[in-house]
Amino acid sequence: MKFILLFGPQAVGKMTIGQELEKITELKLFHNHMTIELVTPFFNYGTETGKKLVHLFRQEIFEEVSKSDLYGLIFTYVWAFDHQSDWNYVDSVCELFESRGGVVYFVELEADLAERLERNKSPHRLEHKPTKRNLLRSEQDLLSTMKRYRLNSLEGEIKRENYIKINNTNLSAEKVAEIIKEKFQL
Repeated sequence: MKFILLFGPQAVGKMTIGQELEKITELKLFHNHMTIELVTPFFNYGTETGKKLVHLFRQEIFEEVSKSDLYGLIFTYVWAFDHQSDWNYVDSVCELFESRGGVVYFVELEADLAERLERNKSPHRLEHKPTKRNLLRSEQDLLSTMKRYRLNSLEGEIKRENYIKINNTNLSAEKVAEIIKEKFQL
């Protein structure tokens, strides 16, 4: 079992790259908005109940996938590096897969703000993430989150052996997926 944690700030291209990686490997994509979009018609993700349900759905999927005979899973995540609770969450998810013989790979994405703001409006993103369709609100959230949290790691902060950081400002999703596939021999 391979578990690829694909992380970075909003609109950096995690879902799109995950989709491309899924096309060229036997990995299955579980992007973070799959659970957010499921819960949001009932409870806003920003509420305690919304967060609880998203967490429960994700945890159950991780449990079942980690016990399955699937080749592997790609999970996308916005990681606040300045919040210990995010570190703890990442550690717990990785531990679940590793405790069952899985191998964990970290793929960090970064891109210039101007590019992320453009990607935030892309039809592909809006098709798959209905909660992002209010563009004014989505852009404000992207900008305020960037000011409140550190969404990319510092040099040397991630100590995992299976780790790559890619600045994909000027790279296509297909190219990034190929880089990931080759780096980790997926």
